[in-house]
Amino acid sequence: MKRILMSVRDGRGFDIVLVAFPLGFLFLMAGLPLIYNVVMSFQEVDMFSLGTFSRPFVGFKNYTDLFAQPETLPILYNTVIFVSGSIAGQFLIGFGLALFFWVNFPGASWMRGLFLVSWVMPGLVVGAIWNWILSGDFGVLNFILRESGIISGNIFWRSDPHYSLYAVIIANIWLGTSFNMILLSVGLAGIPADLYEAAELDGANVWQRFWTITLPMMRSTIGAIIALGLIFTLQQFDLFAAITSGGPNNSSNVTQYWAWDLSFRQYDFAKGATISVIMIVFVMFASVVYVRSTRHEVRG
Repeated sequence: MKRILMSVRDGRGFDIVLVAFPLGFLFLMAGLPLIYNVVMSFQEVDMFSLGTFSRPFVGFKNYTDLFAQPETLPILYNTVIFVSGSIAGQFLIGFGLALFFWVNFPGASWMRGLFLVSWVMPGLVVGAIWNWILSGDFGVLNFILRESGIISGNIFWRSDPHYSLYAVIIANIWLGTSFNMILLSVGLAGIPADLYEAAELDGANVWQRFWTITLPMMRSTIGAIIALGLIFTLQQFDLFAAITSGGPNNSSNVTQYWAWDLSFRQYDFAKGATISVIMIVFVMFASVVYVRSTRHEVRG
């Protein structure tokens, strides 16, 4: 008994205790709900059986019924467009801002801090702000485009099926650009300046230094950012709830909002859980990419 107490206090047992408590908390708060959700996707669930874990097992019927619905493929297509457009926009603008502030001109630090305002704001607040910006009648975006001569009439971003999804993409790009900028700035700061000095002495121009030094040295950072972007974008719910509510006619609906709509509006909990399980597969793939991208940092 004394040896066990000494081990907990100073030795390996203490390390085990430190790891056991966080793992136990994660299992209770995240692991059990995840297992419950996966099991629910293989069961027949209704309002009367929601309070019990023992329900009729239906196998893959929920999955086949889900893909048999006519709106499934368009919503999956919307999800692909939303995820790819958001990640590409956030990364390109964030990378451009990171390179811009990398020059380290006077006032760069506090200007970079201003960009974090979008990241720390709640999603519903961001959605409310972009509701005003994207308004078809008095929105700021329509005013700028109209005064610039790009459009001749107002665009109803939130209610036009051709623009509703892109309205949410624009808002999500604005929301996540600063996060990409900060992480990319950290990656740029980790590149040794000696490499650029040596390349410049060898006659390499700006673009050659960018393609041969900056991008290869940023490979792991870029992989981690894209993986995190995929995870965060698949979790994005607030902007859809605040701007378009998945409409009109599912033109801006995506899997994460549809899962909520099926579960808590249509009370089809089994299909809502089924969509969540499909999304888990993509999140696990992104998690593997993220872990592989940051593996060398853990070892170093």
